Amino acid sequence: MSSPIPTGITLHRASHALEVAFDSGETFRLPAEYLRVNSPSAEVQGHGPGQKVLVSGKAQVNINAVEPVGSYAVLLRFDDGHASGIYSWDVLYALGRDQARNWQAYLDELAARGASRQP
Repeated sequence: MSSPIPTGITLHRASHALEVAFDSGETFRLPAEYLRVNSPSAEVQGHGPGQKVLVSGKAQVNINAVEPVGSYAVLLRFDDGHASGIYSWDVLYALGRDQARNWQAYLDELAARGASRQP
């Protein structure tokens, strides 16, 4: 079975969200903050297992631009200067599919470390 392919990507700047529709019929509305703190970049994910960095203070972050990367991904340019994460279709789909679980894990980690979503 092949991975879902986006059929539409819409940046909603006013509501700080990226909407991604897939050929599977699913549509995900992904907040900019959620995408930023889960960036697939090495800066956030680290260079190996267990090296993910907790990114805090991004409640107000927005996406300035969505740039295609070949036919397999997009580069998101955030207004905090982060622009090194390439979001493949598989990554975007997984972030949408697992959004509730990922977001709760992020909130739990913030609380455990005494960190905040606020800048």
